[in-house]
Amino acid sequence: MREKEGDILKQCRDYLRYRGWFVIRIQQGLGCHKGISDLICVKSGKVLFLEIKATGGKLSPHQVKFCADVRGHGGIYIWVSSFDELKNLIDY
Repeated sequence: MREKEGDILKQCRDYLRYRGWFVIRIQQGLGCHKGISDLICVKSGKVLFLEIKATGGKLSPHQVKFCADVRGHGGIYIWVSSFDELKNLIDY
């Protein structure tokens, strides 16, 4: 059975907070910047924009542009499709 994005997001958010990150959940909707990541995370002066997709999920064109904008300004943008994927990236 495929894990729901909301469940993956909660696991990732909770783990990042446990590891000392300041994590903000961005609620998509009216007035929100199109394509903004699900989570914005800050630790030790680093800002991480994190997008969560269920297995097989793809970034929308707005999300691709947001990713390019963040990376173009030297930012860190990643997207994951499982908690284990995030854990491997964070715990490297």
